[in-house]
Amino acid sequence: MDETATPVPAPEPCPHCVKPPELCVCEGIEPIKNRIGLLILQHPQEQDRTLGTGRLAKRHLMNSDFRIGLSWPSLSKALGRDANPADWAILHLGSARSSDLPRDREIVALDKKGVALPEQDKALKGIRGVVIFDGTWSQAKTLWWRNAWVLKARRIVLNPKQPSLYGKLRREPRREGLSTIEAAGFVLSRLENKPDLETALKGSFSKMLAKYRAANPAPPKRPR
Repeated sequence: MDETATPVPAPEPCPHCVKPPELCVCEGIEPIKNRIGLLILQHPQEQDRTLGTGRLAKRHLMNSDFRIGLSWPSLSKALGRDANPADWAILHLGSARSSDLPRDREIVALDKKGVALPEQDKALKGIRGVVIFDGTWSQAKTLWWRNAWVLKARRIVLNPKQPSLYGKLRREPRREGLSTIEAAGFVLSRLENKPDLETALKGSFSKMLAKYRAANPAPPKRPR
């Protein structure tokens, strides 16, 4: 063996999704023009280059921003432009259980106690943007408490009929837990009444998972 041989460097990750080439699905993605803005705040410890989806969601949407950090003094500082938190909705992390949510609602607006508001259409009207925390549930809660301005925003929860495509790859503490890209597609498609938006984001997520499973096949089960 030639010990003087130069080692082959690892392939550069994608500049958009920061994933290795074998997991990247950015090629062919045409950014979608979304009316309602999206702000993804990623916990610094969540930077999962293998299964994370925050950057991929950003890649899909023209009207979106992606930030990494723990706290920002205001929504405007996080966005880099003027914004009123009252016009934005935060994907809430409260104690509302899916069994307590209206069954006919896939997006539910909550009051400050985590209870579904009586006039849902009115509560969801005029939302100009949505903030999603990107991280585990504990990391997302840290972001919630580190950013006082979120208390001035509207609170919404998702009530999906189907579980996340992650399956057993990443366990969620709640049935309604979705990946960041699934949550983005879910909420924006319904607020804007654009089903194709969710289809596009979910399609890229499905392709990424298929690539991951192909590169990491499950070990064969031992015979009993």
